[in-house]
Amino acid sequence: GKHYRDAANPPAWVGMDIWAATLCFNTVEAEKQGLTKPVSWQDLTKPEYKGKIVMPNPASSGTGFLDVSAWLQTFGEKQGWQYMDDLHQNIGQYVHSGSKPCKLAASGEFPIGISFEYPAVQLKRQGAPLDIILPKEGLGWDIEATAVIKGTAHKDAAQKLADFSASPAAMDLYKDNFAVLAQPGIAKPQTELPADYEQRLIKNDFAWASKNRDSILTEWRKRYDGKSEKVAGQ
Repeated sequence: GKHYRDAANPPAWVGMDIWAATLCFNTVEAEKQGLTKPVSWQDLTKPEYKGKIVMPNPASSGTGFLDVSAWLQTFGEKQGWQYMDDLHQNIGQYVHSGSKPCKLAASGEFPIGISFEYPAVQLKRQGAPLDIILPKEGLGWDIEATAVIKGTAHKDAAQKLADFSASPAAMDLYKDNFAVLAQPGIAKPQTELPADYEQRLIKNDFAWASKNRDSILTEWRKRYDGKSEKVAGQ
């Protein structure tokens, strides 16, 4: 689709597949702890989830930034920051990986992980007691893409890989793990995801998100970095 390709002519990158925000909800832990199942982003601010939610740090995780950018676009900037203030009360930890929150939910360390659909589907297929929840206000999303780095010493090899990554043969490989592909007509439904998955993606303004990324992350760190996972050497 047109949203999944570079609008520039000639394009600087080619789209591969789409990934989007997802909640990983551990049904066994939720039952043990008497937690209701959230269906929206707003639900995550309910007092019952205090300390029960883990999410990616947007400064170190593309998935985390995808969430923050989407909330600011969906709720508006003022309400978006207010939402994150409220959500922060319930966050147990911000981690430096987009898939880790889902893994922590799957293992039961936290009942709720804000993650993306790829690890959610994989972990559920492996038997983890997860419900995959797509919050009803809409999902932030991003494109996996390929580009040839300007000035590379290996231009021919890079061009071959870039050409392959955009080919129907490559799309055929992506379809096993992603419900939405950059090229239409190849994707197959993922049984773990609802049929209207693509319709749940927000109208994402990537130019706005890119332009404002540094200022958004500065503000985010100032407000919330106290709950970030400590890494060796910090």
